Amino acid sequence: MAHDLMTTPGTGSAPKGGAAGRSPLGRFVRWDVLVTALLIAVFLAGAAGSPDFANAGNLSFALGDLGEIALIALAMTLLVVAAEVDLSVASVLGLSSAMIGALWDAGWAIETIIPLVVVVGAVCGLVNGLLVTRLGLPSLAVTIGTLALYRGLAYVVLGDKAVAEFPQRYTDLVTGDVPGTPIPYPVALFVLLAIITGVVLHATGAGRALFAIGSQEEAAFFAGIRVKRIKLVLFVVSGTMAAFAGVVYTLRYGSARADNGFGVELAVIAAVLLGGVDFDGGKGTLGGVIAGVLLIGLLRNLLMLNDVATEIQSIVTGLLLIVSVLTPRLAAVVRQRRRSPAPHTPLSSEAESNR
Repeated sequence: MAHDLMTTPGTGSAPKGGAAGRSPLGRFVRWDVLVTALLIAVFLAGAAGSPDFANAGNLSFALGDLGEIALIALAMTLLVVAAEVDLSVASVLGLSSAMIGALWDAGWAIETIIPLVVVVGAVCGLVNGLLVTRLGLPSLAVTIGTLALYRGLAYVVLGDKAVAEFPQRYTDLVTGDVPGTPIPYPVALFVLLAIITGVVLHATGAGRALFAIGSQEEAAFFAGIRVKRIKLVLFVVSGTMAAFAGVVYTLRYGSARADNGFGVELAVIAAVLLGGVDFDGGKGTLGGVIAGVLLIGLLRNLLMLNDVATEIQSIVTGLLLIVSVLTPRLAAVVRQRRRSPAPHTPLSSEAESNR
């Protein structure tokens, strides 16, 4: 029984009457496949509509511009699969940036600052995790609270000033490309981490445990999975990745501010849900999330090339978030109605007597 619980959710198998009974076309009409197809369509449309869209310089800029979102989305994917969420990631990014600015301004070495702020991010994630796992509070409510808390701490640390002039060798490392490619170094790091995350999520017992927790937490607990410990680790990983993204963000823009990364959590959540991860947990693929991240990044870049205001870009992100939540729900309702047998209508007493 434990083996079945650990291997069934999220591994591609389906309940009776599901994948085994699908038509060949049905195997390809999956949400993550549709998002990937939409990504290709957006790229082709952008290349056809804007001469600057598909050149190497713009693609490098577009990839670099979504580096922080992509890094945070890896940890967020694991959390949402386990039926949790962390809305404080952008505030942890801002706190990380504020600490970098304050410590650099105080004369600290950047080699000391970076590990320290990453540890602080891990502590922020630990606080979130303890509130959720030990006190039994919902992660949505907890991280809304810590979203405000950590952003407030960022302003306490640095105020409303900006700190710049970081070592050029570090800014060049964040803004430079892998030789011979338009791929920025942070994106190359993301690719490496994505491979590791994909293997863990889809090819190990730890990943199957996450899907089991997201599908049926109580059943996973009775099957011997350490639910609270796993969730605590996930929150720590989320905080750590958000703080590291704050380092990348600060060095990429060359400016440490307390309001850095404001609103990034919405783009991250939109990318994860758009990629097909169920907000209720237990379903999703990392490949779909990567496609969602790239889709949002290309759309933002295409809008920017066409001089669309930042406010409109935010509206597009919000609409994508709504669509990514609403569409799978509507599809599930339609499938359920098709599978449900028609209700039996009893004959009236007069009709029964005439039989």
